[in-house]
Amino acid sequence: MNRNKKKYRKVWLIFGIVVVVFLAIIGAGEAYFFNEAFVPGEKSVLNKYSHHTKKDPLAQQKKWYANANKQKWYLKSATCNYRLDANYIPNGKSTKTAILLHGFTNNKDSMGPYAAMFHQLGYNVLMPDARAHGQSQGKYIGYGWPEKYDVRKWVKKDVAKEGKNQKIVIFGVSMGGATAMMTSGIKMPSQVKVYIEDCGYTDVKSEFLHEAQDLYHLPGPVATMAVNLLSGLSKANLGFYLGDASAVNSVKKNDKPMLFIHGGKDNFVPTRMIKQNYQSANGPKESWIAKKAGHARSFETYPKEYRKRVKKFLQKYV
Repeated sequence: MNRNKKKYRKVWLIFGIVVVVFLAIIGAGEAYFFNEAFVPGEKSVLNKYSHHTKKDPLAQQKKWYANANKQKWYLKSATCNYRLDANYIPNGKSTKTAILLHGFTNNKDSMGPYAAMFHQLGYNVLMPDARAHGQSQGKYIGYGWPEKYDVRKWVKKDVAKEGKNQKIVIFGVSMGGATAMMTSGIKMPSQVKVYIEDCGYTDVKSEFLHEAQDLYHLPGPVATMAVNLLSGLSKANLGFYLGDASAVNSVKKNDKPMLFIHGGKDNFVPTRMIKQNYQSANGPKESWIAKKAGHARSFETYPKEYRKRVKKFLQKYV
């Protein structure tokens, strides 16, 4: 009998050690993924999707932006009282303004080519650093969900400084595209006339599931478990579950015109996501899939076509 008790104790001890080790591994893994996903800093996740060409088709636009006369604008974030930073480039006496929203781990300067395009189309340009990016303060990256209220504050600041006759376009690329769509789902000042999103995701949970499988090669059930755990950490630290941060659900609430753009060879935010975003949108809408473009490369791949389509859309609705 005593021998059996010792045997059972040994089995339970081994089982307990295995459980503790397993939980420690899970905890370390989730800490790593949380840091990669939400904490500001350089991200290894982007290395796989980086792309470089010998000749830069947007070199002229980047040069224009580098030499442009930029004003500094600041405001406090809608939550957490962060100091947010932006560049503003006026365009004579224009009453039209484009607010440009950058992507994950980028900053306002990465939107330089788009600033050149909008400025040439007759727009003032307002380029914020999202919270936890560039020169803006922030503890965590919110993927557009808390940032949408910051965008609304930038709109109100623009109207207060430049006048109630402003006609405002909200434009974003990648995370900025998702932020634009999420912003469209909340009550906005009447001066906002249209939204343009380029390669934004449907919702943060779906995007994380895609990355877990495509980047980290986790099997479906393991990826789902990891993302669900990460969603709980997001709720605890940022106040929302990953599935709550939904562009799809946001565009359903929008009745303003929206242009959807996506690269046909986008492996980071899968091209299929544009279809769900587009189909869910209410109000006037148009879409364009840039056939040979990778993630956030539609303008670079088709600079003339990109400008033409944006210009036509703006002339139609602004």
